[in-house]
Amino acid sequence: MDKPRIRHIAINVEDREKAAAYYINVFKLEEKERGANGTIYLSDGFVDVALITAPDLPWGIHHFGFQVASVKAIEELIGTTAQTNVYGAIAESWIQDPEENRVDISEHGWPV
Repeated sequence: MDKPRIRHIAINVEDREKAAAYYINVFKLEEKERGANGTIYLSDGFVDVALITAPDLPWGIHHFGFQVASVKAIEELIGTTAQTNVYGAIAESWIQDPEENRVDISEHGWPV
């Protein structure tokens, strides 16, 4: 991998089925998988969308993620240790940008 690429965008929605139907019908995304926790994973073949429902968090974009060649290299570049995320169907690590937005980083493709 020459450079990191945006791998996914997670959107916190109230009605995953309705949101999935919208993205499938309007933007022709393809459903790739459904997580045990109800997350619906869609893709256009390049960027993936995870429709999550977390009522205790703000609605809208929850986080986005990059596929990287090395999580360790990113940690070294920014001088921090990534947090391990084991919630949901896809385990990966995450960091925060300077404005404290969550950014997932992973060495594997998506969804697994």
